[in-house]
Amino acid sequence: MIQDAVRKLTEYGIVTGLITEADRIYTTNRLLELFDLDEPGETGEQDNQAEVTTEDLEGILAEMLDYAHESGMMPEDDIVHRDLFDTKIMGILTPRPSEVISTFHALYEKSPRQATDFYYKFSQDTDYIRRYRIAKDMKWTAETEYGRLDITINLSKPEKDPKAIAAARQAKQSGYPKCLLCRENVGYRGRLNHPARQNHRVMPVIIQDSDWNMQYSPYVYYNEHCIVFNGEHVPMKIEHGTFCKLLDFVEQFPHYFVGSNADLPIVGGSILSHDHFQGGHYEFAMDRAPVERIFRVNGFEDVEAGIVKWPMSVIRLRCADRNKLTELSDLILERWRGYSDPSAFIYAETDGEPHNTITPIAHYKDGKFQLDLVLRNNITTKEHPLGVFHPHATLHHIKKENIGLIEVLGLAILPSRLKTEMELLKDAILQGKDIRSIEELEKHADWAEQFLKGYEQVTKETVDEILQKEIGLVFSQVLEDAGVFKRDKAGMAAFERFTDSLSE
Repeated sequence: MIQDAVRKLTEYGIVTGLITEADRIYTTNRLLELFDLDEPGETGEQDNQAEVTTEDLEGILAEMLDYAHESGMMPEDDIVHRDLFDTKIMGILTPRPSEVISTFHALYEKSPRQATDFYYKFSQDTDYIRRYRIAKDMKWTAETEYGRLDITINLSKPEKDPKAIAAARQAKQSGYPKCLLCRENVGYRGRLNHPARQNHRVMPVIIQDSDWNMQYSPYVYYNEHCIVFNGEHVPMKIEHGTFCKLLDFVEQFPHYFVGSNADLPIVGGSILSHDHFQGGHYEFAMDRAPVERIFRVNGFEDVEAGIVKWPMSVIRLRCADRNKLTELSDLILERWRGYSDPSAFIYAETDGEPHNTITPIAHYKDGKFQLDLVLRNNITTKEHPLGVFHPHATLHHIKKENIGLIEVLGLAILPSRLKTEMELLKDAILQGKDIRSIEELEKHADWAEQFLKGYEQVTKETVDEILQKEIGLVFSQVLEDAGVFKRDKAGMAAFERFTDSLSE
């Protein structure tokens, strides 16, 4: 019965702390109004004492959504309409922004960690972060010469059916909110081509005397995956102010890292129109990677500087004085913007189009500020139309998409198609089928034939581990492709020429 679901969801709100006992009747009545019900129905003592946990939320909402469709409140029973409606439901349980912000600030006064712990749990309890979908993601680690890389196959972002996609295209276009990051999303009801956000709350933060906001990613690719975004809808740009803002954030939240995607197509993020960073509480493989060559820059002798042992081209800077760190980062950015080295196929620009930029990542560790500056270049050729420093065509069967900040750090976000394809490939290997003759697997044939030569025998007990290992090695090659200075002798010599040029 829908009344049972209303009682359970109200109890869920109390258990999670979204509402208090004083809000029980009010919340019940709001839910009854939503479902056009006049009364909550009879409740027994056992109903009132029924335990509800966070694991129950998916089932409770499913009951409500089924009822909404059957009663005509929800016109279509597809993922788009269900997401729009269940977010509307959860909006009833979600406190007003001022209440959430007040709690966050009060906890921040005790410690930044307590504030983010509260906010992260809150964002899951409201179902803005859908725990039950995140749990579907496939995750494992792979040992490589660069350390232990994180591999994920993203299954938490629901795939729309063709009917829903067509409906979204035909829906009335709107410029409000301007994008998915704008703060105007808070409380927004959504539409077929824009997600609902009644259960969404953002935390205002002051960065470099300007209004910014923090939220968590609804897809949390890693622990406490947050997004820090400008209060104004302005485009991304890597500049002096970027370094200042990144260091400002980690000074306020020293247990978090924060980084920015590059500001050029191909090597940049998916949203270049709104200035934003990504951060969180997680240690990536690149964080663990050691400095393999130390260098000094004239005038910055108090700044620790070195080349990181990593498939991409990374300069690591550390200093207790954030102003000195920013000054040297400015110098590196300025030099890199205009740097060309034809022997390494690095061109600052072609036909007036700039190619060089940086992906910067900030930390506060052991009393010192740290900036990892990843050198990027987005030049294309006929041979590599998607980018010379982009996953090459031979790797597209696993990873074809752009390499953004998260992947730069050593966490692969692989397409959902791989779940099915790897199951088919596993079956084909175990049964000795001709992989090349299977339409869905043809693109994997060269790769599979090559890596299978390295194993005397593949069994039911070992095939999963082998596939995961080999996918990890492909991702390692993906990062090598994205590196502007290659890891061979010539490439490292070219990298050293650039770092030497910083003292000229």
